[in-house]
Amino acid sequence: MKTDLLAPRSDAAPIVLLTDGPLPLGAGVVDGATPAADEAALQRARSFAEPLLAGQVLDTGEDALAHADGVAAILQAIGASPSMRVAAYLVYAGDFLQKPEEVVAKAFGDSYASLVTHTRKLVQIQRAAREAQVEVEQRAQQTERVRKMLLAFSRDLRVVLLRLASRLQTLRWHAASKVPCPVVLAQESQQVFAPLANRLGIWQIKWEMEDLAFRFLQPEDYKRLAQALAEKRVQREAGIEQTRLQLQAELAAAGLAAEVQGRPKHLYSIWKKMQGKGLALERVFDTRALRVIVADVPACYAALSRVHESHQPVPGEYDDYIARPKGNGYQSLHTVVLFDLGEGEPRAVEVQIRTAAMHEHAEHGVAAHWAYKEAGTKGYA
Repeated sequence: MKTDLLAPRSDAAPIVLLTDGPLPLGAGVVDGATPAADEAALQRARSFAEPLLAGQVLDTGEDALAHADGVAAILQAIGASPSMRVAAYLVYAGDFLQKPEEVVAKAFGDSYASLVTHTRKLVQIQRAAREAQVEVEQRAQQTERVRKMLLAFSRDLRVVLLRLASRLQTLRWHAASKVPCPVVLAQESQQVFAPLANRLGIWQIKWEMEDLAFRFLQPEDYKRLAQALAEKRVQREAGIEQTRLQLQAELAAAGLAAEVQGRPKHLYSIWKKMQGKGLALERVFDTRALRVIVADVPACYAALSRVHESHQPVPGEYDDYIARPKGNGYQSLHTVVLFDLGEGEPRAVEVQIRTAAMHEHAEHGVAAHWAYKEAGTKGYA
């Protein structure tokens, strides 16, 4: 009897959160030679996955196709290539095929087929860990096992990006749906996934993941801090805009072309500084922060000099990550200075100064690097 390879498996189980596995190091993922070809492959992948995922629900309760769409959107937001988004659909679709490796290889190539195969192995490991009854005192050991498992399956950075995007989408779904987030999932996010995003320089994912995990693990602390910030939001935002315009004018007067931006607040980083240094909210510099983007490294130091000439630096709050980059490649100048906003006591404001290339790496980390690398190998970088 002829087997329908595209028929969903009768024993198909819901897909778990970490739906990806390692590709061979350096493997190509899309055969297209142009951005248009990659976009066509993306549309084809979604059309391929849609009938397989329609009506399917993940073990969290989230709609499977909506989750895949969310993962693809996150990857796009952090600068990943279309080929990464193709993979986001195929690794989910593969769990609902009779012979996933054969079908995906025929439709999309061996690289994707390999990804789907390793994903299924990883899903089995992750599902077993999820279903295990874990006592409170054993959670640290389980978290360490997850960490080691991630490292073992992380020979290809593209796979890591898929994991991070999948976990962030799951946290977003819990926040939006009001379905309680399991403690172990939030702990893994905070203790394993967010540090991994930090290590890769993907701060957009790190910050959001930390804030969501903080919200789930310490809801009362989160609520109090969010309310405290909201109560002074209008005053704070007006102050940030005033300092932004003032600094923009000061740099322009010095002949420096620069873009000055207000930096968004991140609740978890604010809370950690309050706890670690015993500070009141008003003393945490992250609530008032500016970012300065300039053309090159000499301009970074020229801008720093101008900032320090115009405003009194706060002792012990200067870091040169250009001369001494962080381990994940992050580069920027950090300083805290006092701005006189006409409110009596001067306000401490954190200022970060970097080039556009440093900023791109700071926001997207290896995602942007890998997208550029893939594009370059195809001749359209």
